[in-house]
Amino acid sequence: MREVDDALREDELKSILTRYGKPIGAAIVVGLLSLAGYLWWDNSHKQASAERSEQAIIALDKLEAGNAAAALADLEPLTRDGSDGSKAAAAMTRAAILVQQGKTEDAAKAFAAIAADSGVPQAYRDLATIREVSLRFDAMQPQQVIDKLKPLAVPGNAWFGSAGELVGMAYIKLGKPEQAGSLFAAIGKNAEVPSTLRTRMRQVAGQLGFDAGSDDTAGVVPAQQ
Repeated sequence: MREVDDALREDELKSILTRYGKPIGAAIVVGLLSLAGYLWWDNSHKQASAERSEQAIIALDKLEAGNAAAALADLEPLTRDGSDGSKAAAAMTRAAILVQQGKTEDAAKAFAAIAADSGVPQAYRDLATIREVSLRFDAMQPQQVIDKLKPLAVPGNAWFGSAGELVGMAYIKLGKPEQAGSLFAAIGKNAEVPSTLRTRMRQVAGQLGFDAGSDDTAGVVPAQQ
């Protein structure tokens, strides 16, 4: 009986292989090719990422050595290749170099392009918006500054201090010292804002007649917008 069972199983296996052998074999081949393709892509992706990182380091080394033109040339291809984050970082660095070279309008345009790129991470877009406005502040209408930065000039936002300072200065230009002073005081009392900026905002708020607290103040006071 055992031999009969073995013979039946053998016949069943042969029948299955005859009917489904080619599809099974094809599926195995496709699976192996897919795995090989993924491994190749993963390795190529990591290698390309390492090369971009190395190129960025080289560009920064050239910048530190005083060769801004060469650094800009090295950063240019990095603004087009790689992940959204790496492209944005390269573009921000490139724009910062333009500022260092005194090419204010070119830098402002570069920051504006980053801010308008929906593919760029939001944190980079927000910072680029602040940098653009800071470069063009004197040429912009105060209300334009407020409209552009007001969404960022709120407690809890990562750029509250930087955006709030510009918005407050725009309020002063509009002849609204109370709104400016309230905003400066809120920045001065916000423990999440860098200490140097808090100190500066407390001084300005005090000159406008607002109590911004002391260095130990950790609370947050809502600003009048």
